[in-house]
Order: sequence, then structure tokens, then C-alpha cells
Amino acid sequence: MEKPVRIALDAMGGDFGPSVVVPGAAMFLERCSHTRFLMFGDREKIAPFLRAHPRLAEATEVRHTSVAVGMADKPSQALRATRRSSSMWMAIEAVRDGAADCAVSAGNTGALMAMSKVCLRSMAQIDRPALAALWPTLRGRSIVLDVGATIGADAQHYVDLAIMGAAMARSLLDVERPTVGLLNVGVEEVKGIEEVKAASRLLQAIDSPLLDYRGFVEGDDIGRGTVDVVVTEGFTGNIALKTAEGTAKQIRAYLKHSLSANWKNKLGALLAREAFEDLKAKLSPRDANGGVFLGLDGVVIKAHGGGDANAFSGAIEIGCYMVRHGLLQKIGDMMSLANEHAAALEGLAETAPAAEAQEAVTNAPPPDAA
Repeated sequence: MEKPVRIALDAMGGDFGPSVVVPGAAMFLERCSHTRFLMFGDREKIAPFLRAHPRLAEATEVRHTSVAVGMADKPSQALRATRRSSSMWMAIEAVRDGAADCAVSAGNTGALMAMSKVCLRSMAQIDRPALAALWPTLRGRSIVLDVGATIGADAQHYVDLAIMGAAMARSLLDVERPTVGLLNVGVEEVKGIEEVKAASRLLQAIDSPLLDYRGFVEGDDIGRGTVDVVVTEGFTGNIALKTAEGTAKQIRAYLKHSLSANWKNKLGALLAREAFEDLKAKLSPRDANGGVFLGLDGVVIKAHGGGDANAFSGAIEIGCYMVRHGLLQKIGDMMSLANEHAAALEGLAETAPAAEAQEAVTNAPPPDAA
């Protein structure tokens, strides 16, 4: 029997708190009966929902706190005012202290990232963590990062993102050598800002059995699923994410209006109801699952703040999958391989001038006789 995965839940996070968190955990427990939960939040508010799920109640330990991070709180404010006493902090702390294998919260994204960085710290060799999203594509699913954790990036940070994204793809998508692309304004090597072009040169030099760099990709390649991992910095990634979500809502609104226009359309919609529900689930990158904070010394999952119980259950599933498939170990292994390769390249670069100089001396014509 597999060792149970222990999940720490911020029961007060998101727009709906325990009314979504508890049923979502119950749904996941039906699929994975060996899971155990640590639930942090207001015991009195959690209790009525937990009583409705006796099986979950048996698998859950509730740890009380009346403090919760608001969805509109600034990260710095949340750190100062609720640090060490909020349900969000306590869930992350459980991972740090070894009481849980991962933490899941639907709460304030900025506060969750800030608290995770302070509490868990970054992994060795990684300067800045990232938020990765699962993206529905024509081929299935891809991973896009960063979608909002860190604004701006230098060439090395892009490389770190590529390595972390590839490790997540190996864990979640079951791809042994994930394909990776850098999001750019064109696929030609001369296009884009210098940081992106420099990152591309570095990734081209990495000859790894764990990562297959395919060069630049454009915005429309994300939905096509051209590569398994799309790499960009947080400003651009968050705009891409919000644009995709807005487009998904726009298409839903168009469909709803068209399908209710007359009785024939209504009948057709009724007959195709399952197909439309499936389409709805696939349209938005964030609706079905949660985002993963990568680069931290612990697994933290960000569930959609406005999601329902099914979405929260999906976020728990991602966290459980990351733990079972050794996400942190895979990131560490890939970072080590990349650093070894970078050191070898640096050594070649340092010895090349000396070798060229020696060749020039050897092949130089003899000096004229006096």
C-alpha cells in the first residue's frame, strides 16, 4: 500500500472558503482514499460542512484559527498582520515542518506567494520562484510559466523557468523529454528583446536528455500545444492567462446567446448538453485545475479563488500528483545537470582563446632573417 499523501488545506481561502474547500476535499477523497488532510481555519465555520462528509471527517484533523487572509489584502500587509496566525500561513508552515507533503489554498495569490517564499524559502540554485499553469491545448495539456509570480526576467531566470517547467511536465504530463519553447514576438532568432534571445542561446547549448528546446514560439502556439512547456516572465504570462480566460468567457456568452435564440437552437443545445459541458471545462486554463508554485523548497498549489468544489478537488489532485512523482527531486536533478553542463561550456569558453592563440603561434610564418 502506498504511503498516504498528507495535504494541508487553507480552509478559509478563496471567495467561498469552507463551502468549497470541504466538498472539494471530499470529492478527492473518493478518488484517493488513502489521503489525509490537515485543515486550517475557523473550526465553527468548518464543522457544518465537515459533518456532511463523515468519511472526510475521519481523514481530517482541523486546526483552529480565526484569522484569514483577505482576497484584497496586499502581500506585505498579509505578512505583517497575519503572519504565523492565518490559515494560509499555517498550511504552508505544516509543509515546512514536515507535518504535510503539500499545501493547497484558493486564497490571495500575492499573499500566498509571499508567505511561501518567506516560510519555505527557494530551492538551492533557484533565485526566484514561479507560478505555473496547466493550459488546455489541441494536443491535450501544456504547462505555461511564469503566469504572475515574478515580473521581469534575465536570461538565467528564463533558463531556470524552462528547467522547472520541464520537471513539472515530466511529473504531471508523463513526458520523459518535454519540448520547451520561449514565448516571443516571432520565431525568427533575430526577433525579441535581448534577454529572451540570450536565454535562447543558453537553452540551445544545453544538451539534456530531460529537456528538448525547440526555440521561439508565438502566442497562438500556446493553444495549439506546439510544445509541452511555454516559458515567459510573469508580466507577459499573466496577461496571456487573463486574455485566455476572458476569451473563454466571451465564447461561452456567444454560445449561450446563440443557443437560446429560438426553440430549434434550444432543442439542439439540450441534445448536445454533455458536449457543451465538456467544451466549457476545456476552454479556460485556470478553471479545471490549480497553479503550481515552482522553485520553492516545498509543494504549494494555488487553486482558483472563484472555483467550485470540482475545481478545488482538481487542485488537490495536482498537489498529490506532484508529491507522488517527486517534483522537487526532479527539479533538483535537472538543475544539477544544467549547472554541470553550463560549467563545462564555461570551461570551454575560457580555454578556447588560449587554444586559438597557440594555434596562431604554431602556424605563424618564421620571422625574417636579420
